[in-house]
Amino acid sequence: MLELYSGPLKVDDILNRWYNSLHNENFGAFISFVGTVRDEDRIEGLSFDIYEPILKNWFNMWQEKAKKEGAIVLMAHSIGDVPLHKSSYISAVCSPKRKIALKMIDEFVEDFKKSAPIWKYDIVDRERVYAKDRSSALPNSGLLGR
Repeated sequence: MLELYSGPLKVDDILNRWYNSLHNENFGAFISFVGTVRDEDRIEGLSFDIYEPILKNWFNMWQEKAKKEGAIVLMAHSIGDVPLHKSSYISAVCSPKRKIALKMIDEFVEDFKKSAPIWKYDIVDRERVYAKDRSSALPNSGLLGR
């Protein structure tokens, strides 16, 4: 399940909904990760642009990988502005065994940071400033890799 939201994420609502929709599915583990905008470098928040077609392909690849382990992955991400101390990213893995979920959530979050087509901007003086020093080019992405 891939969910995109405008602005900050409502962490309690999303995690509770995910858990309640899956707790009867006989998964032994529900491991979640919540990313929060940190107060650093004098930013007021972060802002995000997403190229949805590539993100959906990337996420579907992970869903297939999880399926081979009897697991599922879930993800929610913000589009637009997210102020300090609010969440812009939530992911979770449900699996029959905790070791699978623990390993997969780590791999999923790391690959997300490296490969997902999401562009991050710092908000400084109410303006969006591309966070190039914290960005990485996407392989084989042409103009999207800049």
